[in-house]
Amino acid sequence: MSHTDDPLAPPPVTPGSTLLAARGIRKSFGDHEVLRGIDLDLHRGQVVVLIGPSGSGKTTVLRSLNGLETPDAGTIEVDGGPSIDFAQPVRKGDRFALRDRSAMVFQHHNLFPHKTVLQNVIEGPVQVQRIPKAQATEEAVALLERVGLADKRDAYPHQLSGGQQQRVGIVRALALKPDLLLFDEPTSALDPELVGEVLKVIKELAEEGWTMVLVTHEIAFARQAADVVLFLDHGAVVEEGHPSQIFTAPREERTRRFLDRILRPLD
Repeated sequence: MSHTDDPLAPPPVTPGSTLLAARGIRKSFGDHEVLRGIDLDLHRGQVVVLIGPSGSGKTTVLRSLNGLETPDAGTIEVDGGPSIDFAQPVRKGDRFALRDRSAMVFQHHNLFPHKTVLQNVIEGPVQVQRIPKAQATEEAVALLERVGLADKRDAYPHQLSGGQQQRVGIVRALALKPDLLLFDEPTSALDPELVGEVLKVIKELAEEGWTMVLVTHEIAFARQAADVVLFLDHGAVVEEGHPSQIFTAPREERTRRFLDRILRPLD
């Protein structure tokens, strides 16, 4: 990537500049329409959080932005470049262009079990981006130190806690120097006592200016870290706004019912 030689620094931000614009994104699996015309504008340095019930299409949105899913219709424009029109046959190069600009952190860290932490982190930079191994190793060590895992560089995934493994997953994404970080419920598979250590890293990245889209049920985190919250239901954006508005005075009844259910303690 050209934006920086510092693996700890986010890409430079021009205030108000648009990194990605998605319009009318639709996706069906068989007869089930998962996304029904999603629009999303993402500015550099912005943190967008997607919330909503299971099955609302949140993960499919992320996978579409990353090129892991190919929408059936709609357009995505990245950094002012030409739009990818999914109503037309999509070239492999267009999908790779989306993937090259972003990096995904999954619910399950998906580390290679037979590789050490360091080997997991440098795999993408060396094998995909053709970065010299010595440079990739130096940058990986700096990133591992950044998240408090420098002493685990030679450990294998099974020797780490779930929270440590997910932090390695975040480092693996950062090592690709993406313009956009995508998080798909990064704490949902963790024991409750390990959630905080992962959210702390993500919040620090947000404060440093990394551009992110997150799917999460961690509402307290979304209140603190998000610039924009989108509430999705049945494959559509029901409501969009600043977290202070969404979480305290939602305009839509469907949003209110969802938040009441997840925020109100059980009787």
